[in-house]
This record gives sequence, structure tokens and C-alpha cells, in this order.
Amino acid sequence: MRGTFAYGAFAEAHPEHVRFVAVAEPDPERRARFAARHHLPPERCYESWGDLIASGQLAPALVCCTMDRLHVAPTVAALEAGYHVLLEKPIAVTPEDCVRVVQASERANRLLMICHVLRYTPFFSALHEAMRSGRLGEIVAIEHRENVAYWHMAHSFVRGNWGNAGRSSPMILGKCCHDLDILQWMMDGQPVTRLHSFGSLLHFQPDNAPRGAPLRCTDGCPIADECAFYAPRLYLTEDVDWPTSAISTDLSYEGRLRALQTGPYGRCVYHCDNDVVDHQVVNMEHESGAITTLVMHGHSHLEGRTMRYDGTRATLRGRYGYAGEADLTIHNHRSGGVETVPLSGGVGGHGGGDAGVIRAFVRAVRGTDSGALTSARASLESHLLAFAAEHSRLTGATVDVAAYRAEVESSVAASASGPHCT
Repeated sequence: MRGTFAYGAFAEAHPEHVRFVAVAEPDPERRARFAARHHLPPERCYESWGDLIASGQLAPALVCCTMDRLHVAPTVAALEAGYHVLLEKPIAVTPEDCVRVVQASERANRLLMICHVLRYTPFFSALHEAMRSGRLGEIVAIEHRENVAYWHMAHSFVRGNWGNAGRSSPMILGKCCHDLDILQWMMDGQPVTRLHSFGSLLHFQPDNAPRGAPLRCTDGCPIADECAFYAPRLYLTEDVDWPTSAISTDLSYEGRLRALQTGPYGRCVYHCDNDVVDHQVVNMEHESGAITTLVMHGHSHLEGRTMRYDGTRATLRGRYGYAGEADLTIHNHRSGGVETVPLSGGVGGHGGGDAGVIRAFVRAVRGTDSGALTSARASLESHLLAFAAEHSRLTGATVDVAAYRAEVESSVAASASGPHCT
């Protein structure tokens, strides 16, 4: 989906910057659709990434948008074959494999850029500039909330591809490595020394199913009119953009109805095989003594992030993504004045971040400029924080992050098996 509708769409709109010359996609309908949109000949359409790599290097760069658990092998193979790689987050689903992939890029001397798209949005660029300006003084405390809308939670993290950690990844990694990356960027990469995390799957489980709720919404649900998650109301509308576009390749009314009757997106949210959390908090202490609290939950009325940065001179408050609205204000402690930070509107997916990240990747590959706002090593740190947070959530332990990082790196060094898929 990301390969077609985010990065593929950018190539269609900006052929002067990037052109796709081949595709590897196991689903024949999706493969044919991508080929048609990018005018690819049959001999450049592959059923597997292995077949594509075996054909020799076809371009300077490769975009890897496989599912989370399928990132490692194609990425390492592409790097070793000479490709620069733009890789969808997360890097991998274990901390050891994340380290292995980054090390593979360094051995191959190839660019590996992770799609931490929020860095490339006008909003977070403005926030970063405000942080660097010194107007806030020394940062004391940060509160950052990832407010996932109820319908998005149900679509992606209950019914959908990221609902089960055994098939994808923990939610704190799959959803919030973006947020942990942003927090690292805002703090200039200052190390987190300790962290502690709590969270659970509170709501989306069988014990909370309304009486008489069937396994599928299409099987005659007695509370259809009352349930916010009733699938036909969410997917059988005139709007066939995402997330509706994810449920079927046939987006006719009949095709979508069949998908709800037979596929994962028609299931009752209380009768799925989901196990990822629907709320989690991560408390972090930075090297300077500043503290950060990250809250993620899936029960928001609107999709968006809210944040507060308290410094010794001023407080910054921000709101991003709420139905296209965004604002940043700085509240000066001495004068009591309020400064509204000007924001340019981001166009497209992730508030302009989707286009921004591939544009930067292309510049970096061409050598026009450094392009990337983050290195693979910097991206690795946000992933390790996510894994450390999940470890804390599951064990109740306060994690010494430096010791945790050293343990992961030691495990990788001791392993003679090399990169592998998990």
C-alpha cells in the first residue's frame, strides 16, 4: 500500500525526480496495478523480491515496503547488491535484527534511509527550529501524546495488519517509533538514560463484546446502530480512499461487501485475534536530567498528536494532524506574551512527510546534498527505545538504556548466523 499510494504516487506526480523501473509484489492484482501505473514491461514485474535481486542491479536505489516481519532479508540483499535503500519503518521486529540491518548498510557503504516521515513535515520542521532557537531555554519536561483515532485503532491495530504482534510488531514500535524518533530529534540526539513503561489491551477483547455480538458485523449484529466500530458504516460509504482502499483490490460496493463478509475487516472488534496494546505510556529520563512522557492510545475522537515542551524561559504547546489543523504557540515566562509560530501547510500523506522523505532520499542518492535529516544509526536509536519500552512494559523493570543497548550489540556480535528474518 505504501509503495503504491505514497512513494509510487510521488513518482507519478514527479517523473523528473524519480521513476520506478521494476516491481516485486506477490499479489498478482497489486503487481499488475503498479505495473500499469508505472508502464513496466512484464519482464520487470517479479513475484518475489528474490527474483528481482537475482536479475542484477536495475537502478541506483530500491524502496522496500514489505510487511514489518519481511524487512530484513530483502533490505540486506538489496544493500549487498549495490542498492541504496529507502526502508519503511520499522527497520525490523527485533532489536538484534535492527542492528544487523544498519550494520549491513555500513559494510556495503550504501545509504539506508528509514521512512521517519514526520521529520520531513513543515510542522515538525518548525517545531525543531523553535527548539534550536533557544527561545524555550533549557528543556525541563516534555509531554508528547500520540492520539490514535478509534476508527484507526480498529482498522490497523485490531482488525488489520498490525493487530497481532506475532505477525507484525509491538504497537509501541509499529506506531510510535515515529514519535520516539521525533523526540530524539528535538533533543538533538541526547541519550535517554532510563525509561519505564506501562500499558495493556484494555478494551478490544472478548469479555467486552456486547451480548449477542456475532463474529462478523455482517452477520446481523444486534447493536449495529450503537457500535462505533460497525464495519459496514465505516467501509461501505462513497469514500474509497484509505483506509477503505486497504480492504480489497475491488473497491466497488459489491467488492467491499464481499471483503467484509469474508476478510479480516468485517470482523467484530471484540472477536479478533489482536493482542497489541490499546494504550501505553513511556516515561524517560534524558542525560541532562530532563524528563519526557510519551502517551499512546487508540481511543481518540480525532487523529492527531499533541505536545508540550516546558523550558526555563518558555513553554511550547503544539497540536498536529487534527483534521488537517496544526498550531504551535510559545508562552514566554518573563513577558507573559504568546507567540504563534507560523506554519506552512503540508500537502499529501503525513502532512507532506511522505513526499518530503522520498524527495530527500532522491537528493541524497544523486549527491545533490545530504538530503536525509536522519541517518540509519539515528533511526536505530528510536527503535531501541521502543524495544526497551516493550521490555519494561512486559517485565515491570526500569531499563538502563545504555546497558540495554550494550546487551543488544553484544548479542549481535556473538551471533555468527548473520542477518535473518524473524
